[in-house]
Amino acid sequence: MRVPRAQVGSSPQHLLATVLGEYLDSTDADLPSAAVIAILGEFGISESSARAALSRLVKRGLIAMRASRRPPVYHLTPGAIARHRSRMRHFLTFGAHPPEWTGDWVLATFSVPTSGQASRHALRRALGALRFASLYDSVWIRPGSDATPAKGALSELLDHIEGARWSVMHVRFDEESGPHGPAGAYDLAALASEYSTFIRRYAPLRAAVRDNEVDAARALVARTSAMDSWRRFADIDPDLPDHLLPAPWPRQEARDTFLEIHSALGALAQARLVEVATPHWPDAAAWITHFEASEDLPTAGSTGSGTALRRGR
Repeated sequence: MRVPRAQVGSSPQHLLATVLGEYLDSTDADLPSAAVIAILGEFGISESSARAALSRLVKRGLIAMRASRRPPVYHLTPGAIARHRSRMRHFLTFGAHPPEWTGDWVLATFSVPTSGQASRHALRRALGALRFASLYDSVWIRPGSDATPAKGALSELLDHIEGARWSVMHVRFDEESGPHGPAGAYDLAALASEYSTFIRRYAPLRAAVRDNEVDAARALVARTSAMDSWRRFADIDPDLPDHLLPAPWPRQEARDTFLEIHSALGALAQARLVEVATPHWPDAAAWITHFEASEDLPTAGSTGSGTALRRGR
């Protein structure tokens, strides 16, 4: 299963993956292609682009076609459901509590011969996706103690290259916040600016939500946009401990903005999806739902999911 890559100005397939992840939670739901076309039409996506998005998600393994059904009917795959649930928990709980800091860092180093430059570039992308930062050219770090993902990426990309070497270590720094410490690997000023931009961008929508000025049609598009913007932070923010962050740090305000919008517009967005899909999918109301952050977000070290899947009434 290959997930569409996020990009600025979501592609139709990335948008469709976002909507399906937010509002469907069963492999048993039979989703007609006509309903998908109508749903993506709410976001200004043409019929031809919607059909192309469906085809691409089938190739990526996120959805599958029901055999011998005409017109075509699709369903989410078990792998897609599991990933959607995991990712939604990640997005909705991110930033809820500061990490329990132990002073541990994972450090990955590697050496790649000239013949393996393509693998070097691929490894940099892979480590970046794992929220590692480049301390030096071939020395990458991330806070915490879980080294398993880094070992997997390094092994997969470098073990087959003759002359390539890599190591993964657990380290502690004498001066974490100094100019030669690990905090210097991160562009925290740029990240803070992105959080502030998010707050400004969604401030008018947050105000409209509080004044009950958002109807169902606007709620669907606005809520999806807010999720699409917020989910990026959950992937790029290294979640450093408070003593390494500049003050004031705007993440909490950004998170509050997102959660207020996401929670308040959930039922409205769900209702709009049902309205749009029902002419093409009579059973839509029985399957369309929405994720919300639960009221009892887990504390550090707890095993609670921090999300609840709530069905509209």
